[in-house]
Amino acid sequence: MRTRTLGTTGPRTSALGLGCMGMSALYGDTDRAESIATLHAALDAGVTLLDTGDFYGMGHNELLIGEALRTAPAAAREKALTSVKFGALRSVEGAFNGYDGRPAAVKNFAAYSLQRLGVDHIDIYRIARLDSDVPVEETVGAIAELVEAGHVRHIGLSEVGAGTLRRAAAVAPISDLQIEYSLISRGIEDSILPTARELGIGVTAYGVLARGLISGHWQRDRTLAANDFRGMSPRFQGENLDRNLDLVDALRTISAQRGVSVAQTAIAWVLSRGDDIVPLVGARRRDRLAEALGAADLTLDADDLAAIEAAVPAGAASGDRYPKEAMADLDSER
Repeated sequence: MRTRTLGTTGPRTSALGLGCMGMSALYGDTDRAESIATLHAALDAGVTLLDTGDFYGMGHNELLIGEALRTAPAAAREKALTSVKFGALRSVEGAFNGYDGRPAAVKNFAAYSLQRLGVDHIDIYRIARLDSDVPVEETVGAIAELVEAGHVRHIGLSEVGAGTLRRAAAVAPISDLQIEYSLISRGIEDSILPTARELGIGVTAYGVLARGLISGHWQRDRTLAANDFRGMSPRFQGENLDRNLDLVDALRTISAQRGVSVAQTAIAWVLSRGDDIVPLVGARRRDRLAEALGAADLTLDADDLAAIEAAVPAGAASGDRYPKEAMADLDSER
């Protein structure tokens, strides 16, 4: 597995990271045994960056990762890096009730995450969404105090805009910005990505397959479980879905010419956008993981990139990437 460095101050990680959310929440039913096996397979393949959130399954995801790390070979466990998002407030029923970025809350969230993960430090710590009632300087300052105390190694951010990036970076070194970036989610290219590069901040890109939409495996007639977030996502609805899958069909033609899968092409495209970008693949099964990791060895030349651009130009996606209420929480969309 090739490696990349997250920004000028962040850690060196595998070129692809593993996004673990779907193993616990939001994508329908989960399989604990397969999740652990997939985590172990990722570590065996040289994946070092494991991304989670303390609110994924209300702590379930961190406990899952903690179990996988405890039962992994020592060499793989020692190389693993934990990237943790915090701040989302949940109800017993699973509803989202805003975000808490107060310094006292930051340290409280971290204490619970360290316990659930079974580690003595978190490698990258970031608030999941900006708390509009708390200046980002206060939230980042609290994480900086955790760094000073040895409980956190690096400070990250998630889904914030260029202005917030500048304010945060003025308080403490920021390793990376975690934000959605894919062939059909390219909004960061206008101002956020250039600002991150100016400030020496890396990018961990999530949603590189648009939650499965551009994986090449999505069927137009697929029925989603009641607990699958995608049932509320605009891009998976009605005419939006049909238009988006037309884009996938165009991408399928290009992929077939290279003898690779649609998913591998989509992930390789994100990898091609710069060595400061680490895509997170959200594989929940070993077969999907193996397919995704194949993208690390796929090099897209100028002709490939031009063909992909023609097939899926910027702005071609139909529908927002989140429902209206969730879009309102995104500082990156303001």
